[in-house]
Amino acid sequence: MDVISPDRIAHFMALVPPPGSLSQLDRQVRGGLPKSSLKSCVEHVCLNREECRQLANRLVPEATYKRRRDRFTSDESEKIERLARVFATAEYIWGSEDEARAFLHTPHPLLDNATPLDIASTELGARRVEVLLWRLFHGIAA
Repeated sequence: MDVISPDRIAHFMALVPPPGSLSQLDRQVRGGLPKSSLKSCVEHVCLNREECRQLANRLVPEATYKRRRDRFTSDESEKIERLARVFATAEYIWGSEDEARAFLHTPHPLLDNATPLDIASTELGARRVEVLLWRLFHGIAA
């Protein structure tokens, strides 16, 4: 499978400075992403404010968010990174954020008519979405 650059993934989480490698991104995620990364990520992915709120609460429940001072745990950070990685992949494949957003919100027959955004809520689901995106990119019959 092809890999999206870590700085592109970091862009959707507003990480500064951006990581120069996947190992640096991994260290940032393991060390806990800043709280601002969640807001940045969902604002790129969502269609409206209410959807942003709902998606943010799915990734990190509101009560948990309020308890965190500056950074999320590594588990919470992994969820945010997963969403950013899937969105970065979709944006790369489709060539624009708007097209990526449309893809993630549209039920797909190869995902049992679920939306890629819903399927990507687990790591295995995210892999399924990424494989589908790369197959589309390479013109391989999905």
